[in-house]
Amino acid sequence: GGLRAGEQRGDGGGGGSLSHESPNFGRNAFETRGGGDDGGSDLSPGRSGRRDLPGVEDVKRLEDHGRDAVRDAVRDVERRGRGRGGDDDESDVKSTLTDTLSQVSVLTQARQQQARELLTNHRDVVEPDNYGRPVVRGEILALAPSPAAVARAEKAGFRVRAADSLPALGVQSVVLMGPRGISAVEALRRLKALDPQGQYDFNHLYQPSGAVTAPAKAPAPVPVATAAPSARGVRVGLVDGAVAKGQPALSGANLVQKAFAPGGPRPTAHATAVASLIAGRRGPFRGAAPGATLYVADVYGTTPTGGSAEAIVRALSWLAQARAPVINISLVGPPNILLEAAVKALVARGHLVVAAVGNDGPAAPPLYPAAYPGVVAVTGVDPRRRLLPEAGRGPHVEFAAPGSEMAAAGLDGGFVSVRGTSFAAPIAAGLLARYLPQPDVAGAERAKTLLGRQALDLGGRGHDPLYGRGLVGAELRTPPAEVQAKYALRGP
Repeated sequence: GGLRAGEQRGDGGGGGSLSHESPNFGRNAFETRGGGDDGGSDLSPGRSGRRDLPGVEDVKRLEDHGRDAVRDAVRDVERRGRGRGGDDDESDVKSTLTDTLSQVSVLTQARQQQARELLTNHRDVVEPDNYGRPVVRGEILALAPSPAAVARAEKAGFRVRAADSLPALGVQSVVLMGPRGISAVEALRRLKALDPQGQYDFNHLYQPSGAVTAPAKAPAPVPVATAAPSARGVRVGLVDGAVAKGQPALSGANLVQKAFAPGGPRPTAHATAVASLIAGRRGPFRGAAPGATLYVADVYGTTPTGGSAEAIVRALSWLAQARAPVINISLVGPPNILLEAAVKALVARGHLVVAAVGNDGPAAPPLYPAAYPGVVAVTGVDPRRRLLPEAGRGPHVEFAAPGSEMAAAGLDGGFVSVRGTSFAAPIAAGLLARYLPQPDVAGAERAKTLLGRQALDLGGRGHDPLYGRGLVGAELRTPPAEVQAKYALRGP
């Protein structure tokens, strides 16, 4: 879809143009089969029962997964280098290989480290599921359980911690606490035995994986703002951490923030960067929809159990109630029954859910929520319009957008340099929001079609599993040097 590279469109283009993606240990790492039609994560023989910490085998598989991602990415770059003929000389390919090894290793190691820290430092509130992924200790999510099923669970020693009716989504959820002393894995097994037809799943944690390095040098003053098309009246939802209110790049945007995690809101570097790529503007920097209204749902808060599936679904319900037509989710993780139901409800009501495909490499399985039907999955490209070697791929990829060597707003009022599909997704979200003023099923499809017409087709002709419909928002990449970005922020 879109324009082929080198072609020009006479009518111009319309509109302007830090997950977070969580650690996701999919089939390559733990042979994941969770959240499907069976109503919960699969329980493999021999893996049930209490597991307070990940075992040696789990850690080894994580490390193997990291090496596989690096190897696959390097092979991909070598293949692209050979295929381009004279366009890339040998030194250019070697340079790209070095960058690939560095970037993919950093992201993989960050995910591993976060998983280890959660599972080893917060054993009182976090535990592994049957595949070693962090979940809230002892908690099980039930999707629309019958009163009789809840009564049986309570008789068996379970306790209802929370029951939410989410009318904006048409979803009912119940959080059940298992009997004292049993693991979440065992709790899920017992509930499925008590109610074989019920839909139950872990309360998965979708943890951020961005990292900020030490400052390179003090920033110089940012140039005076240049003219940019305003997007006042455009509304976008954002599921992430809280956004720094005092960021000058976001002074023209309208921020509406609400906390959905324990401990209240906490501004994060990742959320602030993502928000600026949607609605920011300062000097030569501008987001896809500068001046837009952002409905920011902080699902991380201040505790280790932030980023739970339960918090994300409640946030999505709030955004549906606020009628945010486009919702950006820059996080990834395993499939989850409750999250899937919420996304399905949003799509059916005419919202566009935009999500990053993730950075687990070309051989990784699809990550969620990007891989759910109807979600606009976004990948990232570098300044030379080459796919990020660490980016996920598959038939669900809808668009590509800038994802590396570009600036975004930082927590301290300056700018940071960002990399990852986390930062490509908000560019596509902001552009789509210009075409969709309110939730509408037909309007959502029309918005994707209109943006697709502006896309530059970089892969095989038409929709392909690497670039989707093609590259959008290429003109929104602001080189870090132009705004004296002083940190490097890497996101999923």
